[in-house]
Amino acid sequence: MTILERIQELAKKRDITLKELSLELGFSKNYLYSLKTQAPSADKLSKIADYFGVSTDYLLGRSSDKYDLSPQEKIDIGIEAEKMMKGLNDEGSVNFYGEPMSEEDKEATLSALNLLMTINRKKAKKKKDMN
Repeated sequence: MTILERIQELAKKRDITLKELSLELGFSKNYLYSLKTQAPSADKLSKIADYFGVSTDYLLGRSSDKYDLSPQEKIDIGIEAEKMMKGLNDEGSVNFYGEPMSEEDKEATLSALNLLMTINRKKAKKKKDMN
């Protein structure tokens, strides 16, 4: 599937024409049709991906996971997970059977939080796409 075909599919789900989408994104009215023969610039590709809530890798055909997270979303999740762990540590409530949590256990817990938050973010993107 080409970039244009992916964009057409996404636009159809949103009930918007390619011309309308082009104008809404600030492109020329026929810009998206030009993707039949030329690759988009990185900034325009990012605008399209952000509009639909999909990754640029999905649009480029590098990933079949349309709900993959952007690098910034991954950073944001990491920051939130760190805040959660810090909050638990500050309260002194992180322990196992009365023993303080080891550094190894803290890292494992942080990884688990990251994974759960990533799964939830992808679910939210999918749910938004279905509405």
